[in-house]
Amino acid sequence: MAKPLAERLRPKTLDEYIGQKHLVGKNAVLRNMIESGRIVSFILWGPPGVGKTTLALIIANQLKVPFYTLSAVSSGVKEVREVIDKAKHSGFFNSNAPILFIDEIHRFSKSQQDSLLAAVEQGVVTLIGATTENPSFEVIRPLLSRCQLYVLKSLDKDDLLELLDRAITQDTELRNLGIQLKETGAILRYSGGDARKLLNILELVVGAAKGSAIEITDELVEQCLQQNPLAYDKDGEMHYDIISAFIKSIRGSDPDAALYWLARMIEGGEDPKFIARRLVISAAEDIGLANPNALLLANAAFDAVNKIGWPEGRIPLAEATVYLAASAKSNSAYNGIDEALSLVKRTGNQPVPLHLRNAPTKLMAELGYHDGYKYAHDYPGNFVVQQYMPDSLRNERLWHAQHSPSEEKMYQRMLRCWGERYAE
Repeated sequence: MAKPLAERLRPKTLDEYIGQKHLVGKNAVLRNMIESGRIVSFILWGPPGVGKTTLALIIANQLKVPFYTLSAVSSGVKEVREVIDKAKHSGFFNSNAPILFIDEIHRFSKSQQDSLLAAVEQGVVTLIGATTENPSFEVIRPLLSRCQLYVLKSLDKDDLLELLDRAITQDTELRNLGIQLKETGAILRYSGGDARKLLNILELVVGAAKGSAIEITDELVEQCLQQNPLAYDKDGEMHYDIISAFIKSIRGSDPDAALYWLARMIEGGEDPKFIARRLVISAAEDIGLANPNALLLANAAFDAVNKIGWPEGRIPLAEATVYLAASAKSNSAYNGIDEALSLVKRTGNQPVPLHLRNAPTKLMAELGYHDGYKYAHDYPGNFVVQQYMPDSLRNERLWHAQHSPSEEKMYQRMLRCWGERYAE
């Protein structure tokens, strides 16, 4: 049986690897580590089809070390311990530890992850984890602290075109078919930055094409995909498209559309915790100070889903979805923190004004620390004008109110306190 195109084209070396130049390009961090012959445990986080598994295989092949892989779905603590025991007996003195590759490591339970800790810490194995989910939510902190984290990106247009060209000119089964890429818009769009999906679509289109000369056009790609509709894939492109539509429907104050996309995710078997996390983010980013209760409700929905599971978990998710979609919107806090981060990057570590510093020692007091500080609660209205920003940034404004009914109250208080400083 012939291997799928994606498997036939799997790169064997870093020079054949497409994409992720920020990690494996010239002088990039992972390339330098691999070429030095010594690697540390790390986790690769990125969407499907961007080369996480391939990169792990290339590393094992280049370093010539034993390579073990575990499935987060079918492996328990027993299997983890068995692999670690094999690794202990397969290493050689003064050589790299065997590599243990765990795909979708976020699916490992806490006890499974706990069973890896000692082996990783002692160097019995070099762990390479791969995940499509944010590791800070799904990987236990002790394991995360023992691993570097590298973020992989969806392949861009140039990467995908390079991969297409390689497929039709170098693959043993396609290179003699005289394939012509007349149009690439549809195949790039449907692939969504996923190399595996791109090659699967190409293989599907070539298999459906008739005649000796195969011309790939947008129309041909769309016809083939209509005949073979893509089902919801919680690990694929549609996962990202539908969650995007869901969040944008909430942001756009359309509860009907938000509920529809929620139902699509539920029917598709989406992880309820993933949906709940996105609701918490939306409550902070899009509703914000216009209705601070939104964040409380979204967080309560997250807790409820964790406690009750499916199918009842759909109810608090729906409640939070409708509440967020129907709520007033403000992203002033979101904009404010981004402006503040940009200011910090531009201006560096500005000194804290002396009157704002603590003076726990006599020397600090003699140097003027805390001198002149005004305790706000000692003044009418629990407020007194004084400088809180660094000297060089004293006139900077970062938070700009958006005047929703709730936020307007905050803005009016700022006007009363600070006067012209907050006049828009």
